[in-house]
Amino acid sequence: MSELRLATLTLPTAPVGPVNPLPPLFTGVDAHQVEDADEADEEMRRNIGYGRVPSVLPYLVQDGYTRERAPADHPVAVLENDTLRAVFLLAAGGRLQSLVHKPTGRELLFRNPVFQPANLALRGAWLAGGVEWNIGTIGHTPTTCEPLHAARLTRPDGTPVLRMWEYERIRGVVFQIDACLPDDSPVLLVHVRITNPREHTVPMYWWSNIAVPEAPDVRVLAPADAAWQFSYDRRVRRVALPAPDGTDLSRTTLARDAADYFFDLPAGRRRWVTALDGSGRGLVQASTERLRGRKLFLWGRGEGGRHWQEWLAEPGLAYLEIQAGLARTQLEHLPMPAGARWAWTEAYGLLEADPAAVHGEDWTAARDAAEHALDVLLPQHLLDAELEAAADWADRAPEEILQTGSGWGALEQHRRARVGQDPLPTPGTPFPDRTLGPEQQPWLELLTHGTLTPGDPDRPPVSYQTDPAWTPPLAAVDNWLAHLHLGTLHARAGDHDAARAAWRRSLEHRPTAWAWRSLAALAAHTDRLDDAVHAYRRALDLAPALLPLVLESAAVLLRAGHPGEVLDRLDALAPADRAAGRVRWTEARAALDSGDPERCGRLLREGIELADLREGEGSLHELWFAHRRAAAPAGGGAELPRAYDFRMLAAEGAG
Repeated sequence: MSELRLATLTLPTAPVGPVNPLPPLFTGVDAHQVEDADEADEEMRRNIGYGRVPSVLPYLVQDGYTRERAPADHPVAVLENDTLRAVFLLAAGGRLQSLVHKPTGRELLFRNPVFQPANLALRGAWLAGGVEWNIGTIGHTPTTCEPLHAARLTRPDGTPVLRMWEYERIRGVVFQIDACLPDDSPVLLVHVRITNPREHTVPMYWWSNIAVPEAPDVRVLAPADAAWQFSYDRRVRRVALPAPDGTDLSRTTLARDAADYFFDLPAGRRRWVTALDGSGRGLVQASTERLRGRKLFLWGRGEGGRHWQEWLAEPGLAYLEIQAGLARTQLEHLPMPAGARWAWTEAYGLLEADPAAVHGEDWTAARDAAEHALDVLLPQHLLDAELEAAADWADRAPEEILQTGSGWGALEQHRRARVGQDPLPTPGTPFPDRTLGPEQQPWLELLTHGTLTPGDPDRPPVSYQTDPAWTPPLAAVDNWLAHLHLGTLHARAGDHDAARAAWRRSLEHRPTAWAWRSLAALAAHTDRLDDAVHAYRRALDLAPALLPLVLESAAVLLRAGHPGEVLDRLDALAPADRAAGRVRWTEARAALDSGDPERCGRLLREGIELADLREGEGSLHELWFAHRRAAAPAGGGAELPRAYDFRMLAAEGAG
């Protein structure tokens, strides 16, 4: 009997914490930036260059977490039939946290035993494990650590459905995820639909990111003879499967370095990927045609890759990722026409294939054996029929609201009504006014009354907009807050001169740390370091204890050759802030730059832990090697301490 119920899951938890109040005006280093795509075909090169965004705005960065964990309860939705039990983390992007095959008691996913944010997502905070639903733009989605709207409804055949949805602000689209487990189904069915309500084409991106346990006997298979490799050297290469360099990449524990492999699935082949253990059993993910891409991500056997896995979960646990997306690679966006609705169905379940065949030396025989087992488990025509049937109930109104998400969809409904546009064409995913909250209030005031109350200039704005539709109402208001927001809109559009002028007008109305900081960030972005230093100093005069501002300005002051000033500003912080890992790293870097390797070395020996260490970031090992060179021979041995080794490539060294 299929059922849907709410429950609570208790996990050791490091809370996501408050957002960074400083808007991310300009993107830093992009781990997905392609520097060499010469081997890609014309279509792929076109999609790689299409749809990139300058930052994650209008979202704010989630970097307020630590690595201090305590037991906490998380609301979950549980779908269950006689074969499978699926658990969804409702307040963490609707992530499928667990999928258990009940007859065997086998967990099919990598189920993370902790809730530990780390800096891998577009907005910073990200969780490892389970299945993550990624939409909008390249990278882990802005909603990955946010609650989605969630509701219960019932299919015409009586099967309960968990519906999750949200209004995605970067692209201005609505997405919905309908998950269900029919009574006799051996697979979890996930129906996904994206609706573009805009009057123009938008770049679109979707990848379902699936973590499964990694072990020496696990092999990843997909219906392809080649793959597009992308690693931290930022180069796209087409490689033959399964062993392009003599190492069988389908057996991930043999690989040296972390890398992405996007399977080059031929047209007309079934869309699936699987990870099978020595007995020929493991998770399979299959879909209807629209979900075209399939990927393998592996951490590699290097010390840095193993350290990352422990950082994201617990020692002794290892996982790999198999993924499915709209494009052939995660480096691409696809053009989604105005008014379009894209839908597909995914299936997740236990695959049981001939172990001798799937682990044999014949790659073609191995993947054919897996596909034969999939055809027995779930014939493609049944999966296609599920997609067709879902169209009849995708717009059915929810029967019971289980959780509310953000108020941005409700605000968009108000904006559309105000300018005479049709409402969002998604009756099955309501955005009621009761979801409007403090973040939407200033914009609702602007729509309703044509005013924007400035409020306390010593407090940062609670939210931002990047949709050009907000420019006319903002331009009709003349105060410091309206000009601050206009500058942000201009910066997002790439008009730096207009942004600079708007922020200066904001300062004419009222000097605020927020306008000075925006001018500073723009100056730093355009390599005008002297102007950036001046503007950061003015911002710090107004908000000297705001830690995100102190750290951001410190990075620019170091670039401009002012390490002594950085040390003075850090020394003035409260003791709790002085103890933060990023502050300690900044102090060590500034000490080294100011000619005090002893102070730097003391901090390194005491230990520096960066809770917000970014994927691919070299800050820790680069600082350690720089100190060793400066303090030699007192700098110690040549071995990099494991606590500082997060290198994604074994070739990364002292630099």
